[in-house]
Amino acid sequence: MGADEWLVDTRDSYDTVAGSYAEVVRGLLGRTPFERGMLDGFAGMVDGVVADVGCGSGRVTGYLRGLGVDAFGIDLSPGMVAVARREWPGVRFEVGSMTALDIADEALGGLVAWYSLIHIPDDEIRRVLTEFRRVLRGGCPLLIGFHVGDEVAVKTEGYGGHPMKVSVYRRQPEQIAGWLGDAGFTVEAQLTLESAESKAGGVLFAR
Repeated sequence: MGADEWLVDTRDSYDTVAGSYAEVVRGLLGRTPFERGMLDGFAGMVDGVVADVGCGSGRVTGYLRGLGVDAFGIDLSPGMVAVARREWPGVRFEVGSMTALDIADEALGGLVAWYSLIHIPDDEIRRVLTEFRRVLRGGCPLLIGFHVGDEVAVKTEGYGGHPMKVSVYRRQPEQIAGWLGDAGFTVEAQLTLESAESKAGGVLFAR
């Protein structure tokens, strides 16, 4: 795969499934008390503006806003951003890539990437986490949700049977924690679980 071809495939795939994706994930947080608890704890520790990076249809952004967090969403897919703006009128959503965030250095008081790193190749993860570190103020929290495992699967269909072309990476918490350490983060909490979000899910909290 050529440089950043995976970004094009991810954008095009989620443009295709945006509407049906929103229907599938609507209400998931209501069925995931442990993951919701991590989001609640994160909301209580942020200090200022928070970015939900890879926000999809905006459900986590909207949830954080309901907790009083000054959150906004960023997604690679214009189709997803359009859906998020319809789902959450009045909330800020922008098109952008987590590989090159259009955010000033140390501008954020928190950042969440909720199951949005799952399509990023291993050799691009450090670039993304370095971007996260750049835009966060020192000591401010990062919350990451992901699928746990050791395999990579190519997803060719999803969310209502629409065609997709994305790789789905399952990773061990220790691997992601190591990458976070390399990028200047310290992991403070970790949760692995089976839920409506993922048959084998993980959440890491870092600063």
